[in-house]
Amino acid sequence: MSASELSELFAQEERRKKRAPWGVIALVLLTGLALIRNGSGEFDTGPPQPASAAAPDVRATPSPVGSAPASLGFSAADRIRIPAIHVDAPVMPVGLDANGWVGAPPPDDPNLAGWFTGAVSPGEKGTAVVVGHVDNAKGPAVFYGLGALKKGNRVEVLRQDGRTAVFEVYGVEVFSKSGFPGDRVYGSKGTPELRVITCGGGFSKQNGYDGNVVAFARLASVT
Repeated sequence: MSASELSELFAQEERRKKRAPWGVIALVLLTGLALIRNGSGEFDTGPPQPASAAAPDVRATPSPVGSAPASLGFSAADRIRIPAIHVDAPVMPVGLDANGWVGAPPPDDPNLAGWFTGAVSPGEKGTAVVVGHVDNAKGPAVFYGLGALKKGNRVEVLRQDGRTAVFEVYGVEVFSKSGFPGDRVYGSKGTPELRVITCGGGFSKQNGYDGNVVAFARLASVT
């Protein structure tokens, strides 16, 4: 094995050690986004909520290994596109803040998403996580339409290595803060997957949004 290959293996191991376990991610991501509140929530109709028909079928078997694209190596996310809801936004890295919560993009920029660096990068084996605001004080933000996604919609994540990881949505759900299923949302399926998350559910001035909208997607192709 060459020196460069050994260096890359060491770097991968260091990144693996820095990744937060799913239980920690579930707690801090839910809490962090809820406390940030992601905006006013005071628009005419509010953001769309997932239809019951869009929920993942937990009984469905995953695609055969031979039909799925091979997982990619590490590369930071650079941009996210979701054509069905007209999303085309740059992605910035976000980690844990001083209070142990997952950080979020600056709320004053409505067209900006965040890739959580404590999980895998999009296209790697495991579950990558991208978060973003649903709205801010001025109006809808990057993931305002997330709840309108349907099974089969595509999510394209452009990576800094020049590859684009294309994911296919297989479910969209809204979960309450008190009943957030961390294992189900963040647990690795053994293949490259993606979760796109924003605030959702009911809204009150006192408590903000009472839940999170989660889009479940798996790697469909690489370009």
